[in-house]
Amino acid sequence: MVGAKISSMPRHRRRRYGTGSLFKHGRTWWLQYYWHGQRVTENSKLEDRAAAEDLLRRRVAEAAAGEITGSVGNATVAEICNLVMADNRLRKLRDAKTVEWRYEAHLKPALGKIQAHRLTSAHIRRYVDDRRAAKASDATINRELSILRRAYTLAMREDPPFVRKAPYIPKLEEDNARQGFLELEQYERLLEELPASLKALFVCGYHTGARKGELRRLRWEQIDFDASLIRVAKCQAKAKKARTLPIYGDMERWLRSQQENAGGSPWVFFGAPKSKPVSTKLYGWAEACERAGLPGLLFHDLRRSAVRNMKRAGVPDKAAMEIHKTRSIFDRYNIVDEGDLGDAAQKVTAYFDERKAQRAARLKRIK
Repeated sequence: MVGAKISSMPRHRRRRYGTGSLFKHGRTWWLQYYWHGQRVTENSKLEDRAAAEDLLRRRVAEAAAGEITGSVGNATVAEICNLVMADNRLRKLRDAKTVEWRYEAHLKPALGKIQAHRLTSAHIRRYVDDRRAAKASDATINRELSILRRAYTLAMREDPPFVRKAPYIPKLEEDNARQGFLELEQYERLLEELPASLKALFVCGYHTGARKGELRRLRWEQIDFDASLIRVAKCQAKAKKARTLPIYGDMERWLRSQQENAGGSPWVFFGAPKSKPVSTKLYGWAEACERAGLPGLLFHDLRRSAVRNMKRAGVPDKAAMEIHKTRSIFDRYNIVDEGDLGDAAQKVTAYFDERKAQRAARLKRIK
């Protein structure tokens, strides 16, 4: 009608840029805002729109001040654990495949689908209970939880961060320290039972206490018979520190024999074929230990025996520490020169000779 007054109708006001937005999903309001250029979607867990608006304003202010306490995004535990796998590959860690296997076999099925910012201590406790029910040791569970702990550390370092805080991830008490030692008589008995492919490796492991992985990767250019030394490269050592091992006792005889049978193999401890190092599975080891009356003996157990032999022979801690480069065996160590290593080798050789002579005399008296 002409001249009629048009009533004013309420119009929808568009939200000002930078103030975030709200939408309803189910019974609760969800917030959307930006943090370091990344859109964040967060469930306010509120059914009242006014209360959700207040929370949104707080989140926007916190984001602007860099002090936000809410979740950053919707990354899952699986996605942040993938950061660990990528980091391990980037750093070329030797145990990268083992870490990935642990994650795929246990963590991923149990926790992988949970959003990282929603993982709670209750989830962790339930995971520990389930793994213990599956007969996993606390040491094994700790290795698995360490992957999760590392995942949150890397996730918080991302730019923008995937999460801003990590749940409490406990470290369980471990009581799996092995206590056995390999006495000289047991050493000689096992040496007789081992297959030819493992004898030289065993002798060097027993005398030096070097790790299986370090010895397997030794090449002939690292063996210095003139100086009676084995030079372990930085890339071969677990601690990423180059070190020198002495050649003493039965070692030179067995290393010389190994060299004669190498057939051009670059590896000191070769497998079949000789172009490859001896298998990490040490085929025949378990059976030989059974026959020698030493069931369950691990190659790693030789480290403990080597350290005790050095201590018994009177080798100074700093010299033994240069061989082992680990604080778990000695509290402290200092850098020593090759002359000190030579003295250590002579002392342990004299100790072995004395033990052998005592044993021979004892057997003679028995007969």
